[in-house]
Amino acid sequence: MTDLSSGAAWLVLIAAGMCEIFWAAALAARNTRLIWRIVFYFLGSLLSLGGLAWALTAIDVTTAYAVWVGVGALTAIVYSVVRGRERLSVLRCLFIACLLGGAVGLKAVG
Repeated sequence: MTDLSSGAAWLVLIAAGMCEIFWAAALAARNTRLIWRIVFYFLGSLLSLGGLAWALTAIDVTTAYAVWVGVGALTAIVYSVVRGRERLSVLRCLFIACLLGGAVGLKAVG
């Protein structure tokens, strides 16, 4: 692997955080064949953790990990809302904004 430019590292990191939904959804799936759950779990893990590892060549670990977790959590929330499994409330939106604000704050001071 080669080192990434700063902009490319951020794109890889955000994409890696979004790929967390593959393995998280695979763990929660109940009405899907086991083989597909296993495939999506390993594919999501490879893309998510591999992207995080690659992004760490250009981004500080504390900032990268916080952003990766925040993007993964946001993606999982959006996925659950779109699928009709969860509803958004004002407080939920506030806490999501706090989570993302913390990641942006780490980038700003890092």
